[in-house]
Amino acid sequence: MGKMFPLVVLLLHVSAVYSDSHSLRYYKTGVSAPGSGLPEYSSVGYVDDREIVNYNSESRRMKPKVKWMEKVDPGYWETQTQRAKGNEAASRYNVRTVMSRFNQTGGFHIVQWMSGCEQRDDGSVTGYDQYGYDGGEFMFLDTQTGTYIPTMSQAQITAQRWNSREEQEGERWKNYLETECIDWLQKHVENGREDLERRVQPQVKVSGQKKGDTMMLHCQVYGFHPRAVHVKWMKNGDDVPDYETTHTLPNPDGTYQIRVSAEVIPKEGESYSCYVDHSSLGEPLTVVWEPSNPSVWVTPVVVAVVVIILLAAAIGGFVLYRRKKAGYKTTSTSDTSSSDASANAAKA
Repeated sequence: MGKMFPLVVLLLHVSAVYSDSHSLRYYKTGVSAPGSGLPEYSSVGYVDDREIVNYNSESRRMKPKVKWMEKVDPGYWETQTQRAKGNEAASRYNVRTVMSRFNQTGGFHIVQWMSGCEQRDDGSVTGYDQYGYDGGEFMFLDTQTGTYIPTMSQAQITAQRWNSREEQEGERWKNYLETECIDWLQKHVENGREDLERRVQPQVKVSGQKKGDTMMLHCQVYGFHPRAVHVKWMKNGDDVPDYETTHTLPNPDGTYQIRVSAEVIPKEGESYSCYVDHSSLGEPLTVVWEPSNPSVWVTPVVVAVVVIILLAAAIGGFVLYRRKKAGYKTTSTSDTSSSDASANAAKA
């Protein structure tokens, strides 16, 4: 099988909060059935989280997606367009080949490829070369050894050939990812530094939503750049172990947003806060959640005790009231007087 040219469906996952590291990645996708709503072939390039170039089988041109990519040499676009056209032709062959490995003759299938490199804060570099089929991992490059590792049995033929002495495909890609790819990454970062390294501080909003006997706490963090952020819920200064988080989503203005939620049972004396760490902040933010209705802090046991106390106070107050009234008039021992008092109490 020739080189496979896969994945635009993969998500960019950035783990570091302080994003002085940078990455250059390309996601390529080939589909078996035109008319599926996806181009038969597409290639999308990213620097960090920013889409910088795009090619597909409909436009048939490699195009810039950010203004600062226009700073590259004009010949870059023609070279990249011709390379993408070659990859598009190879993609058609690869889709058919992989389908035959699975004994498939029709239907909708996707062959995907993600490759790229990263330069970390400490200057070290690493690379990626990963392949997928129909949403599952097919094969990947071990950049430590320069060999391809099949993760589906149908990928073994390809891995064996690419790892052979005759081809040594893994060694060539390892060298490319650690040298030429890094060179291009540094050029792109220099051209787009103002955009890539701008810092916009996040806005944070915390809220609570009652859910039966529990409270669902939400921490909405939005309007921040760059994309990397760390958000979590804390109780009395300790991490809340279980919480739900959305993907970090883009806003129309180029900033990002994320929401982290935790289901808790608030008790008196407990304090819940949302912790936010982002490269635009000198120190992490801690935003305390304060319930709009203080009664949410009261447990069912406390409620029962309060009801009993209030009831006792009401009865006691009524008794004192009747005694006080009796002190201002002649005491009556008639049955009528007693029954009237009972009637008045029932109406109260």
